[in-house]
Amino acid sequence: MSTFMAKKESIERNWYVIDAANKPLGKTAAAAANILRGKHRPEFTPHVDCGEFVIIINCEKAILTGKKLDQKFYRHHSGYIGGLKEISYRKLMATKPEFAMMQAVKGMLPKNTVGAKSLTRLKTFRGAEHNHAAQKPVVID
Repeated sequence: MSTFMAKKESIERNWYVIDAANKPLGKTAAAAANILRGKHRPEFTPHVDCGEFVIIINCEKAILTGKKLDQKFYRHHSGYIGGLKEISYRKLMATKPEFAMMQAVKGMLPKNTVGAKSLTRLKTFRGAEHNHAAQKPVVID
């Protein structure tokens, strides 16, 4: 008996909507990462991109527990001397909550081509409206 290996040509991709309102940022990101990766499917294959499309709405209403709003920072470096930039999550969630959600999901995906391709199927929106109604997404609680 041989082991089943999924092929990317035979994968049927569905669309899912996750509402982040009044839910922790990390738990919402973890749920999205599992769906993007395809780990919820019985035919999951680690080296094949067999995930689905995910739409996250109400990113600005996601909550950070504890003192993370003031103690957690998003940091990036320009590559030049003294080029470290940092911004607190309080300011990041006020200005760009979609970016904060995308970074949380990105950190939970594998750091290779499968993870990079999976991240292209993530759509984040600030409000409750999204422009993917034609794909008939399934709402996940």
